[in-house]
Amino acid sequence: MMTDPISDLLTRIRNAQTAGHKTVTVPASTKKMQIIQVLLAEGYIESVQQDEDDKGKKSFRIVLRYDNCGVPAIRELKRVSKSGRRAYVKVDEIPFYRSGLGTVIVSTSQGMMTGREAKRQNIGGELICSIF
Repeated sequence: MMTDPISDLLTRIRNAQTAGHKTVTVPASTKKMQIIQVLLAEGYIESVQQDEDDKGKKSFRIVLRYDNCGVPAIRELKRVSKSGRRAYVKVDEIPFYRSGLGTVIVSTSQGMMTGREAKRQNIGGELICSIF
């Protein structure tokens, strides 16, 4: 049984890129789709496709992004808020990850979004993960 599905998503992406895989398949959920949409909008992944197996279980097939030399677009992917210790921030406490070169994903009342977008909309929330 999986206790933290978001950590599982991030770990699967991290492991697939370390192994040099082109795609990775993860079980589907609404929160995972929101995180994947942010990764897609920020250019960290190529595309996402929803699949369904013969038992009716839905999953996402994520196509990972690499540059011409085969270096992954995601160099670092860390879970910030964990199931044992949640990390909530106000709008003025949202960090600039790696001096603004990286991205943080924030779960707000308006949905999942980047830290820059949350600051623009003046919304705080839970820090989900950081990406560089």
